[in-house]
Amino acid sequence: MRFLFSMALLLAVASFPAFSQTTEVEEEPIVDDGTPVLDVTVVSGAQPGPGMWKVSKGNNVMWIMGTQSPLPKKMEWMSHDVQKIVAQSEEVLFETSVSVSTDRGMFGNLMLIPSLYGARKNPDDAELKDVLSPELYKRWLVLKAKYIGHDSGIERWRPIFAAQELYSKAIEKSGLSQSNVVKPVVEDAAKDYKKKIIRPKIEVKIEKPKEAIKEFSKTSLADIDCFSKTMDRLETDLSGMVERGNAWAIGDVQGLKTLSVGDQNQSCISALTNAAVSQKRGFSDIRQRAMTAWLTAADTALAKNKITFAILPMSDMLKPTGLLASLRAKGYTIEEP
Repeated sequence: MRFLFSMALLLAVASFPAFSQTTEVEEEPIVDDGTPVLDVTVVSGAQPGPGMWKVSKGNNVMWIMGTQSPLPKKMEWMSHDVQKIVAQSEEVLFETSVSVSTDRGMFGNLMLIPSLYGARKNPDDAELKDVLSPELYKRWLVLKAKYIGHDSGIERWRPIFAAQELYSKAIEKSGLSQSNVVKPVVEDAAKDYKKKIIRPKIEVKIEKPKEAIKEFSKTSLADIDCFSKTMDRLETDLSGMVERGNAWAIGDVQGLKTLSVGDQNQSCISALTNAAVSQKRGFSDIRQRAMTAWLTAADTALAKNKITFAILPMSDMLKPTGLLASLRAKGYTIEEP
């Protein structure tokens, strides 16, 4: 499952556009030398995507489509087979989402936005060069010049948010997209065929969000590992990301299995959920709760529906600790495409 652990309003700062910053920061004069970002061609045009996994016990079946991110930006997914299965299904099951609310209402939440931008910054107005090792900071400047360009404001961001911005810009510049091409197609098909969509959800309520934001603003995160692993991935695995995106696009499931996967997400998630401010507000076990919620919904669907359609991230389909492996451990029969 993909989690945007933004601590709701508290950590959702990562998803807001940046304000214009005017603070000047002394940087090494590194410029983009025009070197091509990749040496791998990104596929484009109409592509079939992978086949579906078949999960069954008795006569009831769940067809699962594995999603991939990032994918080629100029690819057009040929979704006919999935739309056909959705039409035959009784229900559609999505991955678990995390819903975070406060006690302030919509207007009150909007009034928190200025504070959220401040929470994105390092405590005590520290800059990246103050919190990173000289070696890490030098690597950051090279990648920043290549993918972001001159942006003095980002130098005051916490490493985890700077890493997320760097990753997003690198993906975009590489001809890739983080958009989920499957979900909107499935939502439209479910609506057209009047199919019920099951959306497992974990809810966390933040009491006294203004107080939580202040506490977060003063809290240091153990996010250097997240920052370092994000840079590692961009330095060594960007072509690999393209290859995996290409493999998904052309339906090469075996290729997806054999291509090694670098993933900084778990380290970044841990940096957020392990912080004391997150732990005491109910985020400590949220990944396990989300997995349990999806498995419960899958059990229910498989028990009552002749045919169910579901979508899951490809990582949960292929890794030995993923949700597909959990279904196999429960005694379901798994047939790969």
